[in-house]
Amino acid sequence: QVQLVESGGGLVQTGGSLRLSCAVSGITIGHFSMGWFRQTPGRERDFVAGINWGGEFQYYEDSVQGRFTISRDNAKNLLYLQMNSLKPEDTAVYYCAATTGLEHIKSRASYLYWGQGTLVTVSS
Repeated sequence: QVQLVESGGGLVQTGGSLRLSCAVSGITIGHFSMGWFRQTPGRERDFVAGINWGGEFQYYEDSVQGRFTISRDNAKNLLYLQMNSLKPEDTAVYYCAATTGLEHIKSRASYLYWGQGTLVTVSS
């Protein structure tokens, strides 16, 4: 059974930092590209960041470029999202996900496995 479990969410003030983790079991993440998405009530789940199998290439949504960093530890089957300079508009439930492809890494539809999400709240 494949499980992705996010952790590290919480309440933080504007300008603060959080580090999200995604612990994966049931698959070897070294065979997958990985991504982080986020969703707010009434809106679609949007791409935030993605990383290829080996970690050499990272992709970011424009609004988080330069503030967020995605990384992975394949040996530990872990995915991370370091979030700095947080803004109230970053408030959302954050999800990690796994996909076998790279070409459509920004597309929600290409992902096979999803976590349950962790809530990030940024106060103004």
